[in-house]
Amino acid sequence: MSYSLLAISIFFEICGTVCMKISNGYSNIPASLMIFVFYGISFSIFPFALKNIDVSLAYAIWSGVGTASMTLIGIYYFKEPATTIKMVSIFIVMVGVLGLNLSDKLA
Repeated sequence: MSYSLLAISIFFEICGTVCMKISNGYSNIPASLMIFVFYGISFSIFPFALKNIDVSLAYAIWSGVGTASMTLIGIYYFKEPATTIKMVSIFIVMVGVLGLNLSDKLA
């Protein structure tokens, strides 16, 4: 259940970040308001995920998946350049999250 809540929290964080881009520096009022709604939902759900997941792991997953997702959304939706450095960096972030996940199991 905790990982499901974490996934939902990540989804709303990504929605909030997309709204940041769409808000065009807060000039798009509906998108600007949705930033706060989506982040509010995300931050309200995240503590429930922390009940059964270590904060270091949960935050690494939350930020890593959010960063990788936003990079891909930026490339496909906002037409940002897909550079080799971006792709390698996403891979490194995912390896780091995997390493944190495995660290408790291998210790």
